[in-house]
Amino acid sequence: MFKTIFKQVRQYKTAAILTPIWTAAEVVMGVLIPYVTASIIDKGINAGSMPDVYRYGIYMVLMALLSLMFGILAGRFAAYSSTGIAANLREAMYRNIQRFSFSDIDKYSTAGLVTRMTTDVANIQNAIQMLLRVSFRAPLNLISSVVMCFFINAKLSIIFMVAITILATMLTLIIKRASKLFQEIFKKYDDLNAVVQENVSAIRVVKAFVREHHELGKLDRAALSLYRLNVRAEAIMALNGPVMNIVVYGCIISLSWFGAHYIVDGTLTTGQLTSLFSYVMMVLQALMMLSMIFVQLTMSSASVRRISQVIEEEPDMGNPESPITEIKDASIEFEHVYFSYKKGGDYALEDINLKIESGQTIGIIGGTGSGKSTLGSLICRLYDVSRGKVKVAGVDVKRYDLTTLRNQVAVVLQNNTLFSGTIIDNLRWGKEDATEEECRRACIAACADEFISSLPSGYHTKVEQGGANFSGGQKQRLCIARALLKLPKILILDDSTSAVDTTTDAKIRKTFKAKIPGTTKIIISHRISSIRHADKIVVMEDGLLKGFDTHDNLLASNEIYKDIYNMQTSGGQGDFDEST
Repeated sequence: MFKTIFKQVRQYKTAAILTPIWTAAEVVMGVLIPYVTASIIDKGINAGSMPDVYRYGIYMVLMALLSLMFGILAGRFAAYSSTGIAANLREAMYRNIQRFSFSDIDKYSTAGLVTRMTTDVANIQNAIQMLLRVSFRAPLNLISSVVMCFFINAKLSIIFMVAITILATMLTLIIKRASKLFQEIFKKYDDLNAVVQENVSAIRVVKAFVREHHELGKLDRAALSLYRLNVRAEAIMALNGPVMNIVVYGCIISLSWFGAHYIVDGTLTTGQLTSLFSYVMMVLQALMMLSMIFVQLTMSSASVRRISQVIEEEPDMGNPESPITEIKDASIEFEHVYFSYKKGGDYALEDINLKIESGQTIGIIGGTGSGKSTLGSLICRLYDVSRGKVKVAGVDVKRYDLTTLRNQVAVVLQNNTLFSGTIIDNLRWGKEDATEEECRRACIAACADEFISSLPSGYHTKVEQGGANFSGGQKQRLCIARALLKLPKILILDDSTSAVDTTTDAKIRKTFKAKIPGTTKIIISHRISSIRHADKIVVMEDGLLKGFDTHDNLLASNEIYKDIYNMQTSGGQGDFDEST
């Protein structure tokens, strides 16, 4: 787990190594100052020698300046390396997320991935900075101070050893109880982010249904749950302060009591006792720093685990050995295909057998949850089948290079996503080097050129985040044009004309027939008007294939199709388009 994090040091290795070196130099200077202080008192003040006071005073000033300089260097290198490692962690996670299949993303959730890349990485960044500086400084301070104490008076130094033992025991008990709570806390952050993300992305729906109070209630419940866990964890961690105070004051009282006796006996000088007080504070400060390290590590260990999961996650879908990089034609075949979204879960598709010829237009219809979209997702390997085979050009899709397959199988999904930029930037997702003329031709085919041309900036019109400045129908047509720019062998339209009127829908289908006759077109729709002119129509119900034939034949022999047809054409609903 921690190896995954340390691998991200990479180009910041030198800075990470130099930080403890400068920290060690800072500690050495700091530890020598109390010893020089004792010399000022014993050899200068008590002896009445001002030259010695000046001489040792100059030493102290030089040591303090050197300690300050070394501390600044250590701080700069620690900040540089910890920030850089955090950047590498985000890049490593993001890079691996790009390899994820839909099932991998479903496993983590969008909100969970966002939390990992923000809150969790920030925790690790703070922990790394503390590890590079404090985790070296504190032990060195502790060891050096204890050594100096033993050098001055071995008997009094036993006080430090007792204090260290008591504090270490208490810290271990505190951290053990708090660590489990911190793991739960980060899960609650996922829940909180999920509520916020869902609300912001669907704010128009929230306001349309006047559900602001309901959404506030959801946020309050998520925030309250997080608050309660934080209070419990912080209440345990807060014990760290009182324990430290008891140990500090116990050490000072013990040192004062026994030190006074040794001074009276003549076995300890006033200057040495003064330096011991300085060293006891250094020792206890070091212990306090170590306790802070343990607190930070306790908090960040959960983050390390969560980030490592994402970086180490092996996508359940990848390229085979010696992948095929050419798709010869646009035929599709399903052979006894079964599919489940979860291992061991119910099948979303069962025993699907289909054979689609290259260049055909195939409609897929069925009720909500019947498996229409799932069927299309298997062709381009957005998901992999649980059993059976999906073939393109007679070859199992699992044998193709993923990039080749997805470049040749263009999908326009139900969620029409546009990205910040301009219209032409979004279109070039289909073809990176597409000229403006190529983009315009694709938009003409998708019936998008008309509304684009009416915009003041035309194809260079700015697109707001998520395409918020365009209607649902406009976004759908832009997404279709983007897919057409790929010049795919197979085009899958997953309910992607649901927001356009039936006349425009008919124009798009007519253009497809004329412009891309060799492309196999899979049209998934709730509307019979969108698929009735297809070469063949697939009828789905509850994950089962209930029919595969032409419109006329299905209307004559398939009860499910007949019911859908009658429902959509009866009562003057106006949802049916007879145009070709």
